[in-house]
Amino acid sequence: MNRKVLLGLITCLILTFFSWHYYCELDEILIYENQQYSIADPLTRENEYSLILDSNLNIINEPGEKNQEKVNLHALSAALIDGDSGRVLYEKDGYSIKAMASTTKIMTCIIALENSKPDEIVTVSKYASTMPDVQLGIREGEQYYMLDMLYALMLESHNDVAVAIAEHIGGTVEGFAAIMNEKARELGCENTNFVTPNGLDAQGHHTTAVEIAKIGSYAIKNPDFITITNAANWSFKELTKNRSFMVSNKDKFLYMYDGAIGVKTGFTNKAGYCFVGAVRRNDATYVSSVLGSGWPPNKNLKWKDTSNLMDYGVKNFSKKDIFYPHTFGPIYVEDGKERVVGLDYWAEIPVLISDNDYIKICYYTPKQLEAPVDKNTIIGKAIYYVNDEIIKEVPILTTETVEKIDLDFCIDKVISLWLNEIN
Repeated sequence: MNRKVLLGLITCLILTFFSWHYYCELDEILIYENQQYSIADPLTRENEYSLILDSNLNIINEPGEKNQEKVNLHALSAALIDGDSGRVLYEKDGYSIKAMASTTKIMTCIIALENSKPDEIVTVSKYASTMPDVQLGIREGEQYYMLDMLYALMLESHNDVAVAIAEHIGGTVEGFAAIMNEKARELGCENTNFVTPNGLDAQGHHTTAVEIAKIGSYAIKNPDFITITNAANWSFKELTKNRSFMVSNKDKFLYMYDGAIGVKTGFTNKAGYCFVGAVRRNDATYVSSVLGSGWPPNKNLKWKDTSNLMDYGVKNFSKKDIFYPHTFGPIYVEDGKERVVGLDYWAEIPVLISDNDYIKICYYTPKQLEAPVDKNTIIGKAIYYVNDEIIKEVPILTTETVEKIDLDFCIDKVISLWLNEIN
């Protein structure tokens, strides 16, 4: 084959490639112009999510006038949340910063469960042995199993035990507080700050009713936490001197309310009486908190406040899956062997919902994609709201793979067109 023929063949192939590429683009524009799929303003790949296009709104329940029933409460701050989704169902001054007393120990316990083993040996420091108020009476140099310490921590709220646990895991109280605060940030609790592991009043040691409830809802997902906090009593011994101890559960709510599963009481002069409670009923989990629910001698107001919150939740809310099916139009794929790619999404979104709530869903998808595109690639999202609060973001995925146009593909297509014309 001489050079002129070879050069002509190469030129023909190049022209074939570009002419087929142009034909595909032109045909695609004509097909989708009436369906408002524009490719005149393509997204760059690095900005696919910051420049998200086409927001299609779908409201399942039209928002109406909100007539939220008022709950009779003595607490200065209170909250009731969905223990599964974290959605706030009710709050009274629930976002104000308050002292939290021994509800602090919820975080102390869950940190210990996640960062130690039950049979680890905790050695008591002199500092831990000097903690005031509620004490187990541990002594410097004594040794205890971690599991025994956790029962003493949660059933009778011993402050000396809390410090011994903190020093064992964090090295110092300050080191342990840093771990507690890191976990709080992880749970989205931006207005919570831990200084002590036991909740004794300290400058900068605070939370909000909503956030301590969210910490409680996280903790009760751990089955070991539930086992400890629901125990009626626990007996154990010190490991070197064999001293015997027995602790009993001071959480009366466990026996007062049907379905109660905890969680933790608290009191200091600054915080007043506090309690984080949890109830499981009808496949739903309700978590409440009351801060500043009276001062001595009104120590039983916290139980009444908690019962009122739970009554409100059980009466007004039920668990529903709010996922809503949606059919997406195809997305144009630039330089793709297939002209479009399909989209789909799916999720389970169980949420506690009342008759007054409304659900809003926003779908975000790009106007076009660039080949190659793999099947099950995340290219957008559906955001679910309940009363304008984001509940969940669900990824929108491609339903098939689209390969990029290459020279062999173009040659095959052009040959196919020529053959069709000849026939």
